[in-house]
Amino acid sequence: MYKIVAVSFLLLFAFTNSQANDWKLSTDKSGIKVYTRVVPGSKVKAVKVESDFKATASQFVAVLLDVKNSVDWVYRTKSCLLIKQVSPSELYYYSEISVPWPVENRDFVARIAVSQDPETKVVTVDAPSVPGFVALKKAVVRISDSKGKWIITPTSNQTIRVEYTLQVDPGGAIPAWLVNMFAAEGPTQSFKLLKLQLQKEQYKNVSLPFIRN
Repeated sequence: MYKIVAVSFLLLFAFTNSQANDWKLSTDKSGIKVYTRVVPGSKVKAVKVESDFKATASQFVAVLLDVKNSVDWVYRTKSCLLIKQVSPSELYYYSEISVPWPVENRDFVARIAVSQDPETKVVTVDAPSVPGFVALKKAVVRISDSKGKWIITPTSNQTIRVEYTLQVDPGGAIPAWLVNMFAAEGPTQSFKLLKLQLQKEQYKNVSLPFIRN
């Protein structure tokens, strides 16, 4: 009996581990790699983006927390509004995404929470969607299920490696093929603009008290 349980556990672990790493490279342009993965029970693929940046972890996190200016770099963002600043490393914000006609625009409320491993200095930024805060809008579909995560790994004093993953259910009557078609274009364009955003004066000398560079 023990052997059966042990073997079953190992098979389950192997299957889960295989699923967790089953990413397929979609595009590799301008130093930006975009991967996609099938999500069980969903028609929409999960997305992972990897790229290196000439920046510190503080500078990168400062851009992510500056939600009002995310319209400058986040793909197809129509508007973005800070709702609640919980602490210097945690906030809630609202955003509306412009979607090509005839599909209705999407919006969502998300929480950003920043944490750092004190030994490795790796920074994790969780950004899941959350309910409430903003009333539903006419002709705009609310995204209620979205999980975004940034992992920022320092590679030197002035360079970092960034991994971003996103799994989202866009809700409403939107064809999965349309979402998946933009799965590569959206992240690539966002990361290109993000590199430019980091060069702006307001982020050049940022040093956040809760981030050790």
